[in-house]
Amino acid sequence: MRQAGRALPEYRKLKGKYDFLNLVRTPELATEVTLQPIRRFDFDAAILFSDILVVAEGLGQKYKFRTGGGIQMSYALRYIDDIKALDVSALPDKLDYIPQALQLVKKSLGDKTALIGFAGSPWTLANFMLEGGSTSDFQHAKRIFYTEPKIFSMLMEKLTAAVSRLLQMQVLAGADAVQIFDSLGGLLPQSDFPMASGHWIKQIVSSLKGTVPVIVFSKDIHGNWDTLMDTGANVLGIDSGVRLADIRKVLPSSIGVQGNLDPFLLMTTPEIVASETSRILTEMRGARGHIFNLGHGVPPDSKLENISALVDTVKNFK
Repeated sequence: MRQAGRALPEYRKLKGKYDFLNLVRTPELATEVTLQPIRRFDFDAAILFSDILVVAEGLGQKYKFRTGGGIQMSYALRYIDDIKALDVSALPDKLDYIPQALQLVKKSLGDKTALIGFAGSPWTLANFMLEGGSTSDFQHAKRIFYTEPKIFSMLMEKLTAAVSRLLQMQVLAGADAVQIFDSLGGLLPQSDFPMASGHWIKQIVSSLKGTVPVIVFSKDIHGNWDTLMDTGANVLGIDSGVRLADIRKVLPSSIGVQGNLDPFLLMTTPEIVASETSRILTEMRGARGHIFNLGHGVPPDSKLENISALVDTVKNFK
């Protein structure tokens, strides 16, 4: 469960001593945050504590968190020279803390618990980098996709190379699987998603050459299942906006599905969480390749008893 740690008191205690970026960039601290939810809930897999925007940082565009919330990039990509200056070759050295953390986590987990690495998709990264941070209305990536396709392709080629390199680093460091988060995929019309996002994800999956299973999660993409299948992903993460059993029917059994409990339910009651978890499991009974998970990340205000109810329901389901 992505971001499960941020609901924990032990994580908040660490946040009282270190800011988020220090936690991400310090291998020992990132390891501790990664392991905290495993110790408490005994999940089947751990996902590295990191952030999708480390790729931008590795390319030379730093970021931080705004005091009032949201992301602030050190500058916005506005000119072709900004894109040309992004240095893919510098990424391994700048992001060396990520494989270091993975190796520490792997050593702690042993063979009992799987370890998942991740990165943001080129399309999602491009939106933050072109806007200069978080915004309620992402526009610049769509604008250059439609009006300046050569510049768009130049940026996406660099981001694709960078994401591929980062995921390769994570595999070499011991990740058992990797996930690509296309969190802003839903910004695109159905007709444009294949070229603006799916095409680049496919290149990243291909670059990994089948070394580990790849999970692709594209939020609010409900009309592009063929494109997502065509990426070569082994598993598709499914958000909460669709019925998982219906999606299972349109995907081949060779592709797994991950999801898709509504994260909001973790802020309700254990009874509601258990009931909705059981409903999904019952609907998916007999379906091959179902990985139970949320439809997105764990909300910070999730109640620990609700996460426990989810885990207990899954583990005791028959």
